[in-house]
Amino acid sequence: MEFEEGLEPVSPTAQNFNSSVLSVSIIAVLEFEIPINDQLPAMSLLKDVFLPINPRFSSIMVTGRKGEKQWKRVEVKLEEHVNIPIFPIGLSSPESYDEYLDDYISKIAMKQFPQNKPLWEIHIVKYPSSSAASTVIFKLHHALGDGYSLMGALLSSLQRANNPSLPLTFPSRQRSKSNSDRFSVYRGGSQLFSMIFNTVYDFGWSVLKSSLIKDDRTPIRSGDEGVEFRPLAISTITFPLDHIKIIKDKLGVTINDVVTSIIFYGTQLYMQEISDKSSKAHSTAIVLLNTRTIRGYKSVKEMVEPDSDAPWGNRFGLLHVPIPKFTDLKSSNPLEFVLKTHNTIKSKTNSSAVYFTGGLLTIMKKLRGPEAASRYIHRAVNYSSMSISNMIGPVEQMALANHPVKGLYFMTVGIPQSLNVTMVSYMGNMRVAVGSEKGFIDPHKFKSFVMNAFEMTLKAAHEIPTGK
Repeated sequence: MEFEEGLEPVSPTAQNFNSSVLSVSIIAVLEFEIPINDQLPAMSLLKDVFLPINPRFSSIMVTGRKGEKQWKRVEVKLEEHVNIPIFPIGLSSPESYDEYLDDYISKIAMKQFPQNKPLWEIHIVKYPSSSAASTVIFKLHHALGDGYSLMGALLSSLQRANNPSLPLTFPSRQRSKSNSDRFSVYRGGSQLFSMIFNTVYDFGWSVLKSSLIKDDRTPIRSGDEGVEFRPLAISTITFPLDHIKIIKDKLGVTINDVVTSIIFYGTQLYMQEISDKSSKAHSTAIVLLNTRTIRGYKSVKEMVEPDSDAPWGNRFGLLHVPIPKFTDLKSSNPLEFVLKTHNTIKSKTNSSAVYFTGGLLTIMKKLRGPEAASRYIHRAVNYSSMSISNMIGPVEQMALANHPVKGLYFMTVGIPQSLNVTMVSYMGNMRVAVGSEKGFIDPHKFKSFVMNAFEMTLKAAHEIPTGK
């Protein structure tokens, strides 16, 4: 493959996310404890800290002589990437600005990046809201990297609030006893056979779900064409990690199992509230899985090393996970919903289907071009009902130029679905963000049902005697 001198090739996944079929971006929202004032050196931080993180932040995507996409370094005009919105002045309370902030985020979520500038932008909102005294919004194109890469870039721009000289730390990812069993698949013929069977079944099912079989139309899936271009409403829910760990420890599952099952449970409650027919509907979720072999974050410097075990870029797979139905359960106990979700995800992760899917996309790109691979991904997402992705955030409070970060959340935008859920941990809490199609899904009602699902699950967990 020949490339022009000085240009870097664009990875196949980056091309898939920036095509005529798909244009996917990530919005990261930082909520600050104090107002943003002129003492925040935004331009110098971008020039001296943000841009040097990775050359892609100073590059545009161009087409080479052979038709291959390449990254080309350009001069960055920072003023074209920094936006400071103007809202009405003197509203009665911070809550009065919530609607303006929500509408603004929805607006930038729908807006496409121009291809003649690097694919990122920052929005500095100096007005208060019910959640923060001020807000900074990063919008970065998914072609620049996945959540792991972009979280590493974001953390490189922030410091530990109580002591900037110390590094930020992250929760340990200790496996529960039941979860560790899946790492023994290579011991014993029956377990090896189970992995092979799961791989063949999951890969075949993934191909069918991405090509022929659509989810039913439900209160969470409009099934309309062009849903990715419609306005998006983003609402958030905060769960204390200590409460989630109570459920996790009582059942011997993972934190991700607990939060995912609560989202599934709340989703089913919402669907049945809107339509009784939803109880029999076939609905699946796309769950994003990091395919790197490491457990924690690496520094950006380590990510860009040639032989890094946690390379920069897009390294993730898509799992099709059926959303459990109440009719599949033996009882109405919400803990059974957690166990059902745990067993489903466990069987999905006990396979190599995501790697075969990646190989299929590579072959498809070589034979039919990158647009064909983008269409395949578009169908895979569009034919399902929702997406779920999660990130691990730091334990300590972060700060940007001495502005303490009160909270953060992120959202993937530009995907052809009516419902998208993301999760990130930070300072002992799990922040769940719900992106829903405006005018189709009631975000307040959906949020209330997810909260009810959490409270019901926690109550049921407390009723289990310790050690049982």
